[in-house]
Amino acid sequence: MTSADTSLQKDTRETRVPVLEARGLVKRYGPVTAIASGDLELYPGEILAVIGDNGAGKTSLIKALCGAIVPDSGEILLDGKPVTFRNPMDARQAGIETVYQSLAVAPGLDIADNLFLGREERKPGILGSVFRMLDKKHMRSEAKRHMSELGVATLQNIGQAVESLSGGQRQAVAVARSAAFGSKVVILDEPTAALGVKEGQRVLQLIRDVRDRGLPVILISHNMPHVFEIADRIHIQRLGRRVAVVTPQSHSMNDAVAIMTGAMAPPQT
Repeated sequence: MTSADTSLQKDTRETRVPVLEARGLVKRYGPVTAIASGDLELYPGEILAVIGDNGAGKTSLIKALCGAIVPDSGEILLDGKPVTFRNPMDARQAGIETVYQSLAVAPGLDIADNLFLGREERKPGILGSVFRMLDKKHMRSEAKRHMSELGVATLQNIGQAVESLSGGQRQAVAVARSAAFGSKVVILDEPTAALGVKEGQRVLQLIRDVRDRGLPVILISHNMPHVFEIADRIHIQRLGRRVAVVTPQSHSMNDAVAIMTGAMAPPQT
């Protein structure tokens, strides 16, 4: 890529409004500073990977973006407008869905019930308003549609219990839930951790499918091969702040790890 191409790419990016942006976030726990100066930009139609060593502050940064913690200072913008998330429900109502490493699925419930967990639909009319009966048929139909749209065709029955699924299939259910209800952003925390090679690749394809449907994705991962396979840009976090943003085209895996650990100076912007 020539310098002119790089300049043009930079200018194009700077004219776009980030879907989600963090500016100068700070979070302290007594004498410990978890986020020293949290900055992040997520642009439309991209997968942004967030990497960093343990204690780099990436988890705290993501928790601030999804309402799990409230930063002490700084601001968060959604579509260019300042927002305040007091809890995860505020972020969900704004269209930000997060899939944590623990998945937070209910193993004893079926796939449809897990997709609509906390968002159960009631039957129309008096059956729903007075007798508060759930519209199981419609929820199962919608669950099947969402799973099919994401190319998850390995499930035997949309009514089977989640505890009967493999690790990759459970992750697919969690990702499908976030894609079904996230209207702005999907955040995925270590989605391929503890998965085998084959299931990990399926989840990566699932993430691409979410991106291709129009939802930008933030991916937190320690798996560098996966990061370099799927990310459009890579946000490198160190000592509570962003030290660089690179791409798989501009830097190698070794470069990213060296920047992340401080062994290599970050690129000048």
